[in-house]
Amino acid sequence: MVSNHRAPGLEAFASMPDPRSPTRISAQRLYLLQRHLPEQLQLEQLLHQGARWLREDTVLTVQHGGLPLPVQVIELGSRSPHAPVLGFFGGVHGVERIGSQVLLSWLHNLVQRLDWDEQMARRLERVRVVFMPMINPGGIWQRTRSNPNGVDLMRNAPIDASGAIFPLVGGHRITRHLPWYRGRRNAPMEAEAQALVRVVRERLLPAPFSLSIDCHSGFGRRDRLWCGYARCQQPIPNIAEIYALKQLLERTQPHRHPYIIEPQSVNYTTHGDLWDYLYDGALASHPANLFLPLTLEMGSWLWVRKNPRQMFDFFGYFNPVIAHRHSRVLRQHLPLFDFLLAAVDNWQNWIPLPHTRAALTRAAIEEWFLQPPEQE
Repeated sequence: MVSNHRAPGLEAFASMPDPRSPTRISAQRLYLLQRHLPEQLQLEQLLHQGARWLREDTVLTVQHGGLPLPVQVIELGSRSPHAPVLGFFGGVHGVERIGSQVLLSWLHNLVQRLDWDEQMARRLERVRVVFMPMINPGGIWQRTRSNPNGVDLMRNAPIDASGAIFPLVGGHRITRHLPWYRGRRNAPMEAEAQALVRVVRERLLPAPFSLSIDCHSGFGRRDRLWCGYARCQQPIPNIAEIYALKQLLERTQPHRHPYIIEPQSVNYTTHGDLWDYLYDGALASHPANLFLPLTLEMGSWLWVRKNPRQMFDFFGYFNPVIAHRHSRVLRQHLPLFDFLLAAVDNWQNWIPLPHTRAALTRAAIEEWFLQPPEQE
């Protein structure tokens, strides 16, 4: 749970004795993170607990709230360049901090299991797992969708949607004071967006097979697994592989949490989607490899419907506030993540063969592009 009370600024500590004391600085940092970014403290604890298995890099530092906030990448598992890779990403939109919390819950699960689960340890000898749980720590700190510069990172890539988009929601360049702002035309991508792109290009795309899942909240009353494209209502070239993964999940977990699996564009299209940008780039730079980006869009409208008081706080539109519901969300996606880890480990056993791709492509187009979207 995150407090809704605003923490005092650094000036609140001015009356404390010995302002140059390292002890004071440590206490000051602890206090501010506990109030504004408790996920960072949780991550640091997990890094300590899992020091035997976890490899950490800070790929960017964002100055905000008087503190340097790291954008960290955590790896575990195989170091082989030929190993398949599973990437977990969260915190692109700061107000949707439940995405970061779900990923930290999964990382906690892995760290604890590696103490006793030999099967998991053997699996991770064959697979590399990459975590980037807080891509936008400044936005998480200030509980805004955008980064501290007012830019929506998921509208910031240098690609435009084709066809009609919803005004504002699809991305705009009017002003940073309106949500969904893309940034100035022809300006470089924001530092956080560049860090995400760099991590995916360096750590996922060179693998023979890689799959990413980016955790968000805020659309509808059902949880969705979205694939590309977001920029146009056309199937991605690897739609057959996505459809095969959907069938595999439905066969493996018939009583699973009821995700709606579909391309994002059947609901709405957007400018500047980072995953469209990365996927198209992967097709050009690594044509022999396979990269499948997914988005977990947690349906936060259900949380609001069950607790209408959340409507009085912008934070409540995107995060479960009631304690038991928050705990349920933290655990209900773990079976999906476990499935994805197994699917990446065994990717060559379910990827469509050349003679089945055409039929799977037709089935995917029939279900997702020639029929109305699945209703909630």
